[in-house]
Amino acid sequence: MYLKIKKERKTKVIYPPEQLVFNCFLQTPLSKVKVVIVGQDPYHQKHQAMGLCFSVPVGVTIPPSLRNIFKELKQNSNNGNLISWSQQGVFLLNTWLTVEENKPASHKDYGWEEFTDKVINIINEKKKNIIFMLWGNYAIKKCSKINPEKHFLLKAGHPSPLSVKYFLNCDHFNKCNNILVKNNMVPINWELPQ
Repeated sequence: MYLKIKKERKTKVIYPPEQLVFNCFLQTPLSKVKVVIVGQDPYHQKHQAMGLCFSVPVGVTIPPSLRNIFKELKQNSNNGNLISWSQQGVFLLNTWLTVEENKPASHKDYGWEEFTDKVINIINEKKKNIIFMLWGNYAIKKCSKINPEKHFLLKAGHPSPLSVKYFLNCDHFNKCNNILVKNNMVPINWELPQ
């Protein structure tokens, strides 16, 4: 898989840049994971993808799904970089870690899904009291083998404009912090630096 992508990078534009493909693992190692948010594939337009689901670099226009996440948080942010969440233990995992420019889901059959299934399985087995914030049927299905007696599953619609009515008012961010506090863990500061 990785060699195939490396070869494609010679003739096609692939996101995120090679050094950011595994960014979520670098920012949130297993020992620090408290919360898991599962996305589908990286943003497929120039300058957006940074290896953290839903996140875009500072200065990049906020994509619609992220805008709806901010709406749920009641934040009016021009900064779409969620790295501060990652550094607090929010594991921002996409299902597929690469994508071809302007071709959503283009790397769907490259083997990433099996890889990220294993990642989720390791978290399920090796950790406890992890909060899985699952948005949309895809994320819910992907995490269907998570042990609900060992972890917390918060489910809602996807924040995309197509299903946002099933996402808004889910109160996941408050619920997440309440669970963390009950389990003697530091809550997440969801407020992003401007």
